[in-house]
Amino acid sequence: MIVGDFETPDLTETQLSTFARLGREARGDILEMTTLAASGHPGGSISSVDFELVLWGCGRFDPGDPFRPDRDRVVVSHGHTSPAAYSILARLGWFDVSLPLLGFRRGGSPFEGHVERDVPGIEWGTGNLGQGLSVAAGFALAARLKGLASRVYCTMGDGEQQKGQLSEARRFAVREGLTNLVALLDWNREQLSGDNATIMPQDILAGWRADGWEVLEVDGHDYRAVFHAVRAAHASARPALVACHTVMSKGIPFMEAGGYKWHGAPLAADRCKEALAILGLPDDLDHWVAERKKPAPDWKTVLPHRPDEAVLLDESGTPRTYAADKATDNRSAFGAALADLGDASAGKVPLVVVDCDLSISTKTDIFQARHPSTFLQCGIAEHHAAVLAGALSLAGVSAWWGEFSMFGVAESYNQQRLNDINGTNVKLCVTHAGIDVGEDGKTHHSIDYFGLLNSTFGWRVYTPADPNQTDRIVRWMAGTRGNQALVLGRSKCPVIPREDGTPFFAGDYHFDPRRADEVRTGERLSIVAAGNMLGGALEAWQVLEAEGVRVDLFSVAAWSDLGEGSLVNMARHGRIVCVEDHTPRTGLGTLLQARMNDLGLVVRIRKLGVAGYASSAPAKELYRRAGLDPKAIARAVREEMLRRPPGGWFPAAGSAGTF
Repeated sequence: MIVGDFETPDLTETQLSTFARLGREARGDILEMTTLAASGHPGGSISSVDFELVLWGCGRFDPGDPFRPDRDRVVVSHGHTSPAAYSILARLGWFDVSLPLLGFRRGGSPFEGHVERDVPGIEWGTGNLGQGLSVAAGFALAARLKGLASRVYCTMGDGEQQKGQLSEARRFAVREGLTNLVALLDWNREQLSGDNATIMPQDILAGWRADGWEVLEVDGHDYRAVFHAVRAAHASARPALVACHTVMSKGIPFMEAGGYKWHGAPLAADRCKEALAILGLPDDLDHWVAERKKPAPDWKTVLPHRPDEAVLLDESGTPRTYAADKATDNRSAFGAALADLGDASAGKVPLVVVDCDLSISTKTDIFQARHPSTFLQCGIAEHHAAVLAGALSLAGVSAWWGEFSMFGVAESYNQQRLNDINGTNVKLCVTHAGIDVGEDGKTHHSIDYFGLLNSTFGWRVYTPADPNQTDRIVRWMAGTRGNQALVLGRSKCPVIPREDGTPFFAGDYHFDPRRADEVRTGERLSIVAAGNMLGGALEAWQVLEAEGVRVDLFSVAAWSDLGEGSLVNMARHGRIVCVEDHTPRTGLGTLLQARMNDLGLVVRIRKLGVAGYASSAPAKELYRRAGLDPKAIARAVREEMLRRPPGGWFPAAGSAGTF
């Protein structure tokens, strides 16, 4: 049910009466949901419910077609107020009113304690405060890129205004002129452990005005006043904030008197019944207590299926080939391939590149020069950039973010985890990884990127060996669904040759994330090199060959999805020396140990990696000091070959699995 329309000048008395009725009913739902679950956040849900009713009741929505591409979107940044969102959406017809009452905070249900995208009408799963405005900016920008008239609304709590990411998002929205974005503040002045002024004094509205936003103040419980304020925000030449003065637990006097007490505490059953009576609503709490004891509905069939709005490129241009007689850096190969993708996507799929003042170093300036209109400068605002890219990727835009590894992974881990939770399609390309950064020192040595991203359930990590492989992985990523991190160093690296001198990762080479590439064949031991460590490992292999020792040399670019066949092949000699510019505690060597153990392969793995924080020095010196230079790799191989391999059965080379 759509109550009104923001295109009309005013609400009718009938519409006002409908909103008042829905507001009462939604309050009852909120109280019952939280009491039934014996947990939740009733106070802020109730203070938000009136202005959110106006948004969902008057925006461009169709409950019968909740995923229509040109819909408006509401991003609930204060995700703990999920009972308000669920009750409003149910009362307006997105789904049956019984479902959130049956499912709120119940195992297996999509009606979780913080809003989740499995519920129709919910556009982003939040909970970690301060994220929503970045998401809303991404959706608003995607609508503009796609030529849609959609508007995006971001509802927020007042406590989260203390977080810095909001200021990052505010400045970006003004810089990009996102006038199709309206933020609404639930300004009840209460948070979990007290009032705003006591916990953290802040002039909230001054911050928004200083960043260039139009600011409108309104009684957040007055439906007509909220309606007019939102219409005024639509007409603004700037992004606009509607600051809604609200009262926590508005409409239930004994809860209003309790203030912040009811931020995150449900009512006991008897008090819930008392509150329902105050609202003039029937007491059906016992009925729902009994219903929740029955088997849960099949949530997948009672709610409409959300389509995947992420886009892929079906044409990635012609791969470049870098000659084996000239070294270059992988980041330059990435930048060139990315610019090629911009050419290939023109007129087909909107492709954007997000930057945080690093384009010259990450080489995304190559894309910027050729496609300036879809190059998004965020300034030094990595938390905002991460979530912005995630939202763009869910709204029909191919979203790429070029960043330093330390900032795109470690500093933004919380945001990347949220991207994973929301099933985004981000292409994260981070340069300056590992101690290859050299002189920048330990604060910039990203040696834990895989350990962090591998702790999620969706992110995939790729570390190409040379510019040719970099080029091909970039193009492969463009046509493959999922959150993917391309991890590159800073230094120039050799183009890896075949034994006949031609480039290994060129010609008919095709990237396969299940495969470890066998660069050289040999006996008795396997050297496994991660990413751009392959150049040094190949140099060590050549030294050993000159001594009459020929071993296997493998390159692992895709850490996350190695197939069983490749694992068996690498383990076939029972001895591995693994070389990585990463901490061995959570890196490739440890991953190989775990995967091979699961397969029952008996193999000794010597892990050469970064065992401690390094100092400032050229990369070659740091590699030498860390025991990762060619001499150290060759020495480790000699030492391992003096050891007896562990007992166990190993198949003959190539006899098991597929590559």
